[in-house]
Amino acid sequence: MAKLVYGLSQSLDGYVDHMKLGPPAPAAFSHFIEHVRSLAGVIYGRRMYEIMRYWDEDLPDWDAEDRDFAAVWRSKPKWVVSRSLESSWPQRHACRR
Repeated sequence: MAKLVYGLSQSLDGYVDHMKLGPPAPAAFSHFIEHVRSLAGVIYGRRMYEIMRYWDEDLPDWDAEDRDFAAVWRSKPKWVVSRSLESSWPQRHACRR
């Protein structure tokens, strides 16, 4: 039987502005890359899935760690649970609840 691991990123006011937060410290980012590498897949709600789509295509200003995370993230199957999202991109599965 598989183990379901739940993770959450949220500020105390319920909102995380990733653009103001800035990039993570190198050690934290490296740890997170390895964590995502160990996952069998990811379940998202619509909003978090839309935020994470940032990693779908390489950007010219990315460094090696950004490209490494993007490759790991892209390799994982994703399931999106949403009432409003009609479809999702390849390798992802939209589940209407």
